[in-house]
Amino acid sequence: MKKENLSLLVCPMCRKNLQAKPEEENADKTEIISGNLYCEACQIYFPIENKIPNLLPPDMREF
Repeated sequence: MKKENLSLLVCPMCRKNLQAKPEEENADKTEIISGNLYCEACQIYFPIENKIPNLLPPDMREF
């Protein structure tokens, strides 16, 4: 996920801004490879895996 696109994403539950919590980034730190997006209002984490954010509500995710 490109960091520049973070400003376009909102929480699907409450529509508030999300914060990036990267675990792995590319060398120039412009992309998040894995980590989470966090909604402070809902206190929900949305995973980022292989550069793709999963914005499904927690009860709709398959693990």
